[in-house]
Amino acid sequence: MPVTDPSPATAVERALTILEVVAGRREGLTNSELSRRLEIPKSSASYILRALERRGYLRRDAESGRYQLGLKILSLGRDVQATLDIADIAQPFMCALVERVHLTSHLALLDQGEAVYVEKVDAPGFFKVNTWVGRRMFVHSTSVGKVLLAWRPKEEVEEILRAQGLKKRTPKTITGITRLMAELETVRRNGYAVDDEENSLGARCVAAPIYDPAGNVIAALGVSGTLTQMEEAQLVRIVEAVKEATRRISRQLVRTGAAGSA
Repeated sequence: MPVTDPSPATAVERALTILEVVAGRREGLTNSELSRRLEIPKSSASYILRALERRGYLRRDAESGRYQLGLKILSLGRDVQATLDIADIAQPFMCALVERVHLTSHLALLDQGEAVYVEKVDAPGFFKVNTWVGRRMFVHSTSVGKVLLAWRPKEEVEEILRAQGLKKRTPKTITGITRLMAELETVRRNGYAVDDEENSLGARCVAAPIYDPAGNVIAALGVSGTLTQMEEAQLVRIVEAVKEATRRISRQLVRTGAAGSA
């Protein structure tokens, strides 16, 4: 009876299983060994192995025919570690910032066209901002999102905005690409971004960029609060506090060499 091709989902599961099994064998495994161990047709294993080898996730020893983990895996692990490093390094500076301005602070990274919170420090008091680590936010209507876009190439920004859209969150949300591009130019010129009730009515946020050792904007640090907590008269002081925190975090990243390749 002929063996039918596996479904895409099955193929993905097999590919991940192969990576996990190969990772557990320092000396590597051959196609035949993997096929027997995973109880899959040798032809199917061969197809997946070739694909993983082409993409750099596996490498094959020409003499033994054994497959071992490729350098692409190391690159992925480094990127994940860089993310963890940034959160760990930023956390004490975020705590100091919260003590200074008494506002909730968020650290965000750009992922698949969205701003993702990877660290949060709550402000003291009973009022808590309804956010959490892992929350994904729109880039066009948030201060952290604007910062994450502002230093990206124009073509990349336009591609993100076409894919994600510019959903109207409040009457103050910027929903036109031309106007948003002008806003991002202002963000670059000023060195910070403001969300003035653009994502949620009654809320105001300020964010500034964090730079990696190569000089690239790798993250955004922001503070959030109500309009009462962030009155216009207080904005200059708050903005300077946020920018000072991002400068310190960026300097610490340079000292530690963290996120240098992100």
